[in-house]
Amino acid sequence: MTAIARPLAPAAPRARRAGWVLTDAITITWRNLMQVVRNPQLAVIDTITPIMFVLLFAFVFGGAIQVPGGNYVDYLMPGIFVQTVVFGATGTAIGLAEDLQKGLIDRFRSLPMAGSAVLVGRTFSDTLRNLYTVLVMTVVGYLIGFRFHGSPVDAVLAIGLVIGFAYAIAWLSANIGLRAKSAQAAQGAIFIPIFPLTFASSAFVPVQTMPSWLRPIAQANPVTVVVNAARGLVEGNPDPHTVIAAAAWIAGIIVVFAPLALLRYRRRA
Repeated sequence: MTAIARPLAPAAPRARRAGWVLTDAITITWRNLMQVVRNPQLAVIDTITPIMFVLLFAFVFGGAIQVPGGNYVDYLMPGIFVQTVVFGATGTAIGLAEDLQKGLIDRFRSLPMAGSAVLVGRTFSDTLRNLYTVLVMTVVGYLIGFRFHGSPVDAVLAIGLVIGFAYAIAWLSANIGLRAKSAQAAQGAIFIPIFPLTFASSAFVPVQTMPSWLRPIAQANPVTVVVNAARGLVEGNPDPHTVIAAAAWIAGIIVVFAPLALLRYRRRA
């Protein structure tokens, strides 16, 4: 789809400019989602990968790791939700780096459209793909014994925190993609912060089982905070303070990295 042509007058009312950003962002979001639809391999990867993660972690580690309550599947699923969407958000860096490398960003800039819509559309479309992944994992989890023990509101809030965190990490990923020289470089660079964030956390094992020097780091890790908040909601005993802390982390990451990405986009383009 192509952006709607319009004059972007500097003196246009703020509400009208915001409307242009929204419509252009929806156009870019649709364009990115259609890439997945027209490339069946991407759709298969988005479906098969979460299934493999759930089954491998549940059956390979489930018998070896002792967790509070004894049900590793219920303990695992919030962690695997967060880990998978964080890995999925790396697609933002790769996609932006590819668009820059192919000159597509230059084509966007030649159109009468809001520049910020390119990043907003990219991060939002990648977040929608992550939502699909979480839904697939939930179905697979139910087949092997996972259950939401809280209320429906708790379940929705747990998924909301996970998807909100995915959106926040997408903005961090966008910064890396805009700075990379190629898609391959972006893919390598994004995993440098992602691996410590996901594995030095409570996603798969209790923090108490880690070495004493690593525990404070793991406890302060935003992945741990979001996983613990989602896990409490899933188990039906949410901790309001942890939920608020998770929401604060999500908002803080967006507030920091979204403006940085927009500034880098303007300079890079």
